[in-house]
Amino acid sequence: MRTTTLFLPIAASLVCASLGVAQMASFSEREPRYHLQPLDVMEVHYRFSPEFDQIVTIQPDGFVALLLVGDTRVQGLTLDQARHAIWEKAAQRLRDPEITLTLKEFEKPYFTVGGEVTTPGRFPMLGPVSPLQAIAMAGGFKTASARNSQVILFRRVGPDLAETQILDLRVDSGRASKELGSDLRTGDMLIVPQNQISKIERFIKLANIGAYVPLK
Repeated sequence: MRTTTLFLPIAASLVCASLGVAQMASFSEREPRYHLQPLDVMEVHYRFSPEFDQIVTIQPDGFVALLLVGDTRVQGLTLDQARHAIWEKAAQRLRDPEITLTLKEFEKPYFTVGGEVTTPGRFPMLGPVSPLQAIAMAGGFKTASARNSQVILFRRVGPDLAETQILDLRVDSGRASKELGSDLRTGDMLIVPQNQISKIERFIKLANIGAYVPLK
């Protein structure tokens, strides 16, 4: 992936998180597991202590309030990771507890498109969607000056971190069209800039996306 310079107003504000690449998911990761989010609903079942069974909603702060173990943070964890976190606390009060977590309600798959497109916003992901198809669902590029050769893809790789990639979505560019056929993942955000990009940090804080790349 080429390194480019960002001449957008957001350039100076994008923050790089100094984390090792080996410690986080990459764009090449296949079949990522679902990570729990606020307002997800899950059922907690104790095989030998059903009196502690609950159906709980993850609070906006990422915690669930459990009868046996109290408040436990599960936001950003997979179901297996959340089960282990609850098990560690429950094991302090129960002998060899057997715990099962079942996801009852969850955030439906979606992607977001913003910037120089006709209809920016959030779109349901009902099946495989390539970046170019996502742009088309957002009404296509808004102006002739839209940088269709430098569309920014933001992908969550941690609770508060996103990885970035610059995509060339020119169908007549003569380039190998690998980027045109690579499907998006749920939660991905595409931003179509108006100005030339020359550099963008590979990792930025998720909070900075909304603050410095607002949807129009």
